[in-house]
Amino acid sequence: MSAVEAKLAELGITLPEVVPPLAAYQPAVRSGAYVFTSGQLPMVDGALPVTGKVGGEVTPEEAKELARTCALNALAAVKSVAGDLDRVARVVKVVGFVASAPDFTGQPAVLNGASELLGEVFGDKGVHARSAVGVAVLPLDAPVEVEIQVELAEGA
Repeated sequence: MSAVEAKLAELGITLPEVVPPLAAYQPAVRSGAYVFTSGQLPMVDGALPVTGKVGGEVTPEEAKELARTCALNALAAVKSVAGDLDRVARVVKVVGFVASAPDFTGQPAVLNGASELLGEVFGDKGVHARSAVGVAVLPLDAPVEVEIQVELAEGA
């Protein structure tokens, strides 16, 4: 077991299987030392646990947990390309989309679910740049979608 997966286990988290693509794309691709994930929905066992708009049908607290699930799915996608999460030198960027009710402005707090998980798992290597964007709707009426970019260690 890799050190990162041991850390996940210590946190009581099992890395999920890669979520199969919903359309014509790959879950993650590598370009040089970087791995870019596609947007990851908070799928659990092939289904969305909840749908709707944050600040409407979905509470900000629920959405924060869903963002955490998105980040886990993104890590599974990274592992599928990198082979081992111990090869991650740092998380470079997180981009999150929050399907928001018209008056909802708490997108950054929702995306903290993803950011905090990456910090717990990678420590200082998990500190990243981030964008948190409110949108009208996401695929399958998902409340949250997250993509990440990571840099792999030299020679990885």
